[in-house]
Amino acid sequence: MNSNQPGRYHLTLTAAGRPAVQGWWGSEAVARRKFTSWIGEYGAMPGARVTLVDEETGETLTTWPEGT
Repeated sequence: MNSNQPGRYHLTLTAAGRPAVQGWWGSEAVARRKFTSWIGEYGAMPGARVTLVDEETGETLTTWPEGT
């Protein structure tokens, strides 16, 4: 992967319906650890939602809270 390109796994935190924090990782395992970390770090924000997407396939891998 070119170091100028973001990683395959894209993590987004939205709060009150607006993007607040984003990150990209080349490793799914690392992205999933960050997903869990972000829930602990940002989960108390009003309207917080964390989403992990595989940018290569377009698949949403997981969201928090579940079912959102």
